[in-house]
Amino acid sequence: MTTTNQIFQHLADQRHEMIALLAALVAAESPSDAPETQAGPIGILYEQFERLGYHVRHTPGTRTGGHLIARHPAAGERPTQLLLGHCDTVWPVGTLAEMPLEIDGDILRGPGSFDMKGGLVQGIYALMALRELGLEPALAPVFLVNTDEEIGSIESRPIIEQLARESARALVLESAAGPEGKLKTARKGLADFTIVVHGRAAHAGLEPEKGASAILGMAEIVRTLAALNDYPRGVSVNVGVISGGTRPNVVAAECRAEVDARARTMADAEQIEEAIKALTPPSPGLSLTITGGFERGPLERTPRNAALWELARATGAEMGLALQETAVGGGSDGNLTSPFTATLDGLGPVGDGAHARHEHVIISKLIERSALLAALMMKS
Repeated sequence: MTTTNQIFQHLADQRHEMIALLAALVAAESPSDAPETQAGPIGILYEQFERLGYHVRHTPGTRTGGHLIARHPAAGERPTQLLLGHCDTVWPVGTLAEMPLEIDGDILRGPGSFDMKGGLVQGIYALMALRELGLEPALAPVFLVNTDEEIGSIESRPIIEQLARESARALVLESAAGPEGKLKTARKGLADFTIVVHGRAAHAGLEPEKGASAILGMAEIVRTLAALNDYPRGVSVNVGVISGGTRPNVVAAECRAEVDARARTMADAEQIEEAIKALTPPSPGLSLTITGGFERGPLERTPRNAALWELARATGAEMGLALQETAVGGGSDGNLTSPFTATLDGLGPVGDGAHARHEHVIISKLIERSALLAALMMKS
């Protein structure tokens, strides 16, 4: 039996234990905006890493639940590889009452199962399989779990980037793409902008000519922003929220827009950010305030990222898997690691319903992908 097949068979025998761990993590509801809830999954994961003999440290946050780092005992002596995941979800406390944890044959349903507590289970059991089979990974694993990925990794970004600089590669356990379970070799960069048009109020009936409508000005700016879209290139600029004015009979003195922008390449991201920040008032009497920018640059399909994908594809072939790659529009912490080290994303569960009511994972694929991860960690 090959090493890869040995790993897969060992994990197949752990099916019930993997389900139990995932069920416990799903039951520990942990929305990003309720930091106190993160103690639930963090406590469960801390215990799992201690069982592995890893050196574990939880760093509390000030606005978040902090982050957990588990290091292989040899992490200080030889090169490392970074495993990356998060335990925060988009689901508020109480969601389980209306969207309960369910196991139906090969499907496990529940909030946070697919995005991305299933990936955490895969990572832990991949490490456990290597330990129990006496297999030494090519690079010492360092596993970071944060509690703020869904809100932009507002506190964990510095440590993610530091660990990425120190690691030979980053394996991101976010969910796979589509029913084929495609790995993610590219992600768009994400930006949030707030644009405020400042005008001049006036009575809309008595002397409208003395006003300068911020709403009318914003309408012109929205047209300018829409012209920046270039979908074939992967550039999108979306004005998602607009608010302004006080009463129908008052020329609006202020109007605010929240803008989402995305780009596939850093060059496009820089160009879009420059264009938005260079906006000027479209008519006399108006002024602009523009804040924000690209919080995460793109995860580009760089040569080193492509080489890591090829290593994963070849590893999958050893297991009889015909792995596929894809590019996606959403961002992850892989966007943060890619500038510093080879990064491969989408190594987490196969299923569907991220941020949706039908969220679920396929249990047999959970086992399969855990075996793939373990085998990949054995490669240099």
